[in-house]
Amino acid sequence: MTEKHIVLEDIDPVVFYGVGNGNLQMIRALFPKLRIVARDNVIRVLGDEEQMCAFEESIEMLRKHVLKFNTLKEEDILDIVKGRRTNDEIPEGVLVYSVSGRPVKAKSENQQRLIDAYNNNDMIFAVGPAGTGKTYLSIALAVKALKEKAIKKIILSRPAVEAGEKLGFLPGDMKDKIDPYLQPLYDALEDMIPAAKLQDMMEKRIIQIAPLAFMRGRTLSDAVVILDEAQNTTNAQLRMFLTRMGWNTKMIITGDMTQIDLPREQKSGLKEALKILTDIEGIGIVELNQKDIVRHKLVTKIVNAYEKYDNSKSELKQNNITA
Repeated sequence: MTEKHIVLEDIDPVVFYGVGNGNLQMIRALFPKLRIVARDNVIRVLGDEEQMCAFEESIEMLRKHVLKFNTLKEEDILDIVKGRRTNDEIPEGVLVYSVSGRPVKAKSENQQRLIDAYNNNDMIFAVGPAGTGKTYLSIALAVKALKEKAIKKIILSRPAVEAGEKLGFLPGDMKDKIDPYLQPLYDALEDMIPAAKLQDMMEKRIIQIAPLAFMRGRTLSDAVVILDEAQNTTNAQLRMFLTRMGWNTKMIITGDMTQIDLPREQKSGLKEALKILTDIEGIGIVELNQKDIVRHKLVTKIVNAYEKYDNSKSELKQNNITA
């Protein structure tokens, strides 16, 4: 009798075992000659060596299926164990699958330009209004690279523009004070990585989320590094961030030039960077607009209304100056 231990790497065992261990019960039923005991992400198997080999092959294929799709259904288990063809090829254009099994891919021409820019450059600027998918798509690209082992970590950052005055008055330790600024990044990650696996990755610092100020002095290698809300960086802050780039690293800088929250006397570092870095090879710049908004249909109308209002105000001011 042979005994083996199989480790379920890179996936959430809760997804693999199923609700109420339903998937595990089905696997046991399909391999009746083996004694199968699962604890955390380790499966302990005892039994005949020949059936053990078939079991190991099936478990590895099931693990890869979960890694791709973030889900495992009973029909998937039957197809894989019985050697039948499964729907395990990711359709063209899909980056990753959400935890609910929804494909994450470009939904507009400019979103596809963002993906193409990422594939062809090491540094990408994605600029556009709220709801155009800049942050979400950027995180999907990073998660895809991590799953494919093209990188070792994901680093996400945001400037905390109000930190100087208001952060100290918030309750809790430093993490508690900072988290409200970083919540949109957590939201996107939680949509693509199962909760238990995400927690494990963050504890092991495979995924790191930190305010921009924490980047000083670091060299960021073997990573996808995303700076969100870059319109709220100063020129010095953004310059510091961009020069953190190390080997085998891609940087994605996102921002919305209509939502600058800096004090009036300070210029946006993103605005300056887009002028200075335009013609450098290896840097891609993608501009998204109202047509790329993928939130509620009202968001597009709101963005258009504000843009119209800003333009009319600008024209009025110009006419007063001319007069």
